[in-house]
Amino acid sequence: MPTTANPAQQSAAPGKNVVYTAGTHARTTKNVKIASSIPGRNGMKFVNNYIRNNDECLEVVRQRSEGPFMIIDSVLQHYGLPLELKYLAVIESELKPSALSRVGAKGPWQLMKSTAHALGLKVNRQSDDRTNYYKSTRAAAKYLRDLHKEFGDWLLVLAAYNGGPRPVYRAIHKSHSRSFWAIQRYLPAESRQHVKKFIATAYYFERADSVNTLPAAIATAGPVMPERPATPTNESGNDRFKRLMLESAQSLKASNELLGNAN
Repeated sequence: MPTTANPAQQSAAPGKNVVYTAGTHARTTKNVKIASSIPGRNGMKFVNNYIRNNDECLEVVRQRSEGPFMIIDSVLQHYGLPLELKYLAVIESELKPSALSRVGAKGPWQLMKSTAHALGLKVNRQSDDRTNYYKSTRAAAKYLRDLHKEFGDWLLVLAAYNGGPRPVYRAIHKSHSRSFWAIQRYLPAESRQHVKKFIATAYYFERADSVNTLPAAIATAGPVMPERPATPTNESGNDRFKRLMLESAQSLKASNELLGNAN
């Protein structure tokens, strides 16, 4: 059972109720606005400073976001999750399917190998589902859904996704509150910043009118996915990005599980 997707500090124990099941859908929450309010002048100062300092990088990511967001939105909608959660993949990996962290987290959702295995992804020498946008987004959606069952607050979910449930529970216990803004000083610095980066990124993309809806064409199930082609040895970064996105789109269209056949 995974304790954190991309650990800032490894958590030694899982959350009490995080079960990673493939049962019924969670209550539909896709219209919830996670980052719609941030308290005080200091909060908005952080948002404005973050956007100003990262504007160039955010714009580069926005320009290549249409394909990834198309896939992410379809999966989040299937699981009844807020569509804003797609911005978590922006701060995790800049939407790069082959992104690899110094501690071994990989893919657009920066899943650790053990987390990926627990969520049903295949990770071996031949293939790594963490780089497949559709498959990794389904795994991340299950994890986010179950963390929300655990904490009932999306900002706390984002903190737990980064550092694991245990530090969040510790912060709740110390602050006697379940509000992120009340417990944040008791969280690890990286988890605290992680949540604020998400809010700032959501502000940026929402303001820039990025893709937010599920195109009808993407919801059509197709034939069985063709065999994965051999990876070219002289593949450029852009070509690799396009290839991985194509494989993910084919996987999504080929899956008969999308839109309610299975969770």
